[in-house]
Amino acid sequence: MPVRSLFASLFYEADAGSSDLLEDLEHSCRQLAEDDLAGRRWSRDHGYKGYTSYASLNDLPERDPAFHDLKRLLDKEVRAFAKAAHFDLAKPLKLDSMWVNVLKPGGTHSGHIHPHSIVSGTFYVAVPPGSGALKLEDPRLAMLMAAPGRTDDAPEQLLPFIYGEPAAGRVFLWESWLRHEVMPHAGKGERISVSFNYR
Repeated sequence: MPVRSLFASLFYEADAGSSDLLEDLEHSCRQLAEDDLAGRRWSRDHGYKGYTSYASLNDLPERDPAFHDLKRLLDKEVRAFAKAAHFDLAKPLKLDSMWVNVLKPGGTHSGHIHPHSIVSGTFYVAVPPGSGALKLEDPRLAMLMAAPGRTDDAPEQLLPFIYGEPAAGRVFLWESWLRHEVMPHAGKGERISVSFNYR
């Protein structure tokens, strides 16, 4: 009897950033981590090991040319992802939010989703060796009940967790309902990334 694979969860990965863009973004991210007092306070109050502009700044592409250039790059990648996902859109997806993450060694981010968005993602700016991977969770886990584990030779689409390995200039995209987390940063130095939502 034939077996079909149903209800795919798409994950998009591309190496997209030029060395000049990465250099400009790293400088801008580090400058924000110094200057954004509200973001530093939020990070401290919420136990974020490092800095994030998640709750403090919502105008990065208008604030800094490096983030404007990143937005243009991401617009192109998100269009490609939307096409691969066969989204039936009345108009192209637009950037809704963008924030900086400067994660110190030992830092992590627990499992979560991005409500009220369609596509979410992360662009990696600086990735020291040993930086934590992005862990993606099979959305069916809560309903698998007594399902057995998978064999060592199971294909990727049958595994309960998938790990995306970050690298400088790499972008990951996924549908915003897909639960994900950042594994602990076990390297030295700061891991810098820019996360975002489109809708």
